[in-house]
Amino acid sequence: MTNTTTERPQATAKVRPLNPHPDRLLPADPGVRDLARAIYRSVAGAPIYSPHGHVDAAIIAENRPFGNPAELLITPDHYVTRLIHAHGIGLDQLGVKNPDADPREIWRLFCAHWDVFAGTVVRYWFESELNEVFGITVTPGAQTADQIYDQLSEQLSRADFRPRELFDRFNISVLATTDDPADDLAPHRALAADSSFGGAVIPTFRADRYMSPNLPGWKDALSALATTSGIDTESYAGLIDALRARRAYFKECGATATDTGILDSIAEPLPSAELERIHRAGLAGTATEDDATAYRRNMLYEFAAMSAEDGLVMQLHSGVRRNHHDASFAKYGPDTGHDLPGACDYTNGLRKLLNDFGTNPTFRIVLFTTDEATISQQIAPLAGFYPSVYVGAPWWFIDTPAAITRFRAAATDSAGFNKTSGFIDDTRAYCSIPARHDMSRRVDAAFLANLVATHQLGEDEAHEIAADLVARIPISTFRLDSYAK
Repeated sequence: MTNTTTERPQATAKVRPLNPHPDRLLPADPGVRDLARAIYRSVAGAPIYSPHGHVDAAIIAENRPFGNPAELLITPDHYVTRLIHAHGIGLDQLGVKNPDADPREIWRLFCAHWDVFAGTVVRYWFESELNEVFGITVTPGAQTADQIYDQLSEQLSRADFRPRELFDRFNISVLATTDDPADDLAPHRALAADSSFGGAVIPTFRADRYMSPNLPGWKDALSALATTSGIDTESYAGLIDALRARRAYFKECGATATDTGILDSIAEPLPSAELERIHRAGLAGTATEDDATAYRRNMLYEFAAMSAEDGLVMQLHSGVRRNHHDASFAKYGPDTGHDLPGACDYTNGLRKLLNDFGTNPTFRIVLFTTDEATISQQIAPLAGFYPSVYVGAPWWFIDTPAAITRFRAAATDSAGFNKTSGFIDDTRAYCSIPARHDMSRRVDAAFLANLVATHQLGEDEAHEIAADLVARIPISTFRLDSYAK
């Protein structure tokens, strides 16, 4: 597709002011809205605990000025690029794997497609972000694109818009990143050693690419891990020893959690002889699909066993079909907008794992899904029995105001508030972090106000729960006690 800014008329050419309403997402009923306002205001300025995200720690450690508005806000954010692509714009036109793309033209494309985001959570985040972080007072559009771009560019050149300064302004207490076991974590160590930096940027151990011997790059990943750990990974036993060693290193660098994203959630251990056979076949390039599936399911069980030993909180994201469009994956690589949600089965798939570790006080697992039915039918009931299981916040395709409201009802019925994770922003879009957390606080305030209005909670208890949801609950769930303010 070769659509350009001038080829596509917008739904309207009217320039509108950008002024997010102070009562956005709060209940329409005036009495309940007053309750929600009070609850929201009590937590609106609370520090942000972000225990799962994808911001690069080097951005904060190096504290260099952001490059340009498109590089910061459009190109790396697949929430944004995927929907513009759905209207016929090539990802390369949006700068994805295209360093020659003109950032101003990328911004113009985004603004020309502002109407396609109407009613979406992306529009909601952008309105809050543009207005409250950058002081933009007109909505994006073809007529305002250059004006907004120039204002953003001027601000991004200023010292008070560098990453660390924004970290302080956003009132972030903890920001967790997502990191490969072979990473040296130099940015995390530098920030931890810097007495002038008041927050915490902590790593999260993500070992997905070591789980399946038929994945592209598996052998290279093993080699990198061997080099970093100093442990031979030519055997399955060696790989497990290397992963254990790196988990210990991650803990030394501040990690409190791991993360795993897989298509299915089945965890089944295999005999060591069979694992060594499959490992050798993977190195030789002869592992079958069945071999790879068995190996991956064993690795999921192995990761749980490690968490039961070292106490790193295990996060599990299941049921997403990665890289759905083959041609886009071949050209642009992963995380470019065509991962799609599906169903998962935690109740049956994790039965062996939870029978072995579900009542172990050291073990903790937070379960996420993009399938809303799974929350009420599987995850919340599991969390309502197993001490180790926690309900992960709405993630990815369901991290929207309406879905978060449905989540609260679904999860609370079976598990209560205290077995949920606290909000997860799960973002690469650094400047959207406060908008995402503020959205969650507003939705939770509305939910709690309705419980008060229907005499299911007292007002004082609703205020206590709201405070717990933004601080005590994520701190406790992700074992962030040493970082609590």
